[in-house]
Amino acid sequence: MKKTYRIKKNKEFQQIFHHGQSFANRQLVLYFLKKKDQAHFRIGLSVSKKIGHAVMRNQIKRYLRQSFHELEGQIKPEYDFIIIARKPTHQMGFHEIKSSLTHVLHKSKLLDRKLRN
Repeated sequence: MKKTYRIKKNKEFQQIFHHGQSFANRQLVLYFLKKKDQAHFRIGLSVSKKIGHAVMRNQIKRYLRQSFHELEGQIKPEYDFIIIARKPTHQMGFHEIKSSLTHVLHKSKLLDRKLRN
């Protein structure tokens, strides 16, 4: 995932929190906001210190980025996403996190299985 596709600024995070919508399951919370004229989706990740030490938090973020990368052709491109990891993610592997992310995206109707690159 290219760094230009990431959300880093607090102002952008706050805009998505206040003006966007959210869906959640036990492992992840997804906030999203539609942006017109955006060629590619962007993601912001938040993993709390309550989940674990730095190595664990970074591993969860890597898993989430890789999951987005693998689902890239199926996700609608005109959105900004924020993913907040909850406590159960510290015990999950890559495939479980990807499955959870797929579930939340499908539940929010942002995962279109017909779209392919």
